[in-house]
Amino acid sequence: MSMPIVKGWCPGGLRPMPSGDGLLVRVKPLIGRLTQTQAAGVAYLTEQCGNGLIDLSARATLTIRGVTDQTYDRLITGLKELNLIDPTPEAEARRNCIVTPYWESGDGTAELAERLTKALQGQKGLRLPGKFGFALDTGPFPVLRDTSADIRIERDTNGMLLCRPDGADTGAHVTPDSLVQTAISLAEWFVSTGGRTRMAAHLADGAVLPSAFTVMKAASYRKIPQPVPHVSSAGVLVGFAFGQLQAVTLGALATHAPLRLTPWRMLLLEGQTQAPALNDIISSQNDPLLRVAACTGAPGCSQALLPTRHLAHALAPYVPQGQSLHISGCSKGCAHPNAATVTLVAQERGFALVRNGNACAVSYEHTFSLAMLLEDPDALFL
Repeated sequence: MSMPIVKGWCPGGLRPMPSGDGLLVRVKPLIGRLTQTQAAGVAYLTEQCGNGLIDLSARATLTIRGVTDQTYDRLITGLKELNLIDPTPEAEARRNCIVTPYWESGDGTAELAERLTKALQGQKGLRLPGKFGFALDTGPFPVLRDTSADIRIERDTNGMLLCRPDGADTGAHVTPDSLVQTAISLAEWFVSTGGRTRMAAHLADGAVLPSAFTVMKAASYRKIPQPVPHVSSAGVLVGFAFGQLQAVTLGALATHAPLRLTPWRMLLLEGQTQAPALNDIISSQNDPLLRVAACTGAPGCSQALLPTRHLAHALAPYVPQGQSLHISGCSKGCAHPNAATVTLVAQERGFALVRNGNACAVSYEHTFSLAMLLEDPDALFL
């Protein structure tokens, strides 16, 4: 069996990625927010230029699937008209900033995120790794600690702003005025000291932080469960099976409110107090589909060995409360890099089983055919 290819970069708008169902075109809205006009426009373009399917990513972006060589230029023109495309592929690649979706008007978060994003785009000489990212997690307590990022803007133990490198529990105290330059200086330090992939790995390899980033201690981490649909002061959070929605669903949501993308593959409907009555959304905290992660699988992904979503739907009702299931089309585990209670990894002739691990496990416990899995699904969680 051939190993899947790890490309080391993510698709963009101006740098699409080929897949089994066409080109993947990723849209990265400024501060992770779509106005109602933008959301409606993306829905229309997805229907006209893609296959009608949209994936929500763990980086608080969305990906339009099934774009063809013939429809790509029309899609990009439409996204430019919606102000959802960066000037160049290089500018697009430089701004990977995830913002807490719980920000509120007037708390300064949106303004800080916009300033940081535009400043990163202006750093033409700063060549960061493809997946190097920033997290603006400035609420009363952090909610993005389990979200992939390399430079984190959080609060210290006294509630003051802190610029913290991922992998360290200390950082540099910043103000709204100094935040942007401090974050960029930390990124420049990473590059100048030989950082190649991620910040945490660089520190683990022995890189010594500048003294300014070793003084202030971050607030202690309060483990929060995977977010579920709920109402917050910022709006109502809704989910989708495996983080995928149809263009028609996005268009319907656009009639209700502006939308905020989240790293949990959910959408927050800004200012709303209840979820709209739509069939394709998950609004119940107890929906078993929330316990299951599944990638696109074959044939949508050219690297997947088997289909995944049909099996995921069939097994979801058997996943006990408090446990999780991940079904991966290959050993990369894109849909859920972390450990799950049960992980099933596609092989050429079935699915390999991993307990309390991820799809990248060195060895597998057993391999089951599809028929075996469906015959006794309860046995997976005994």
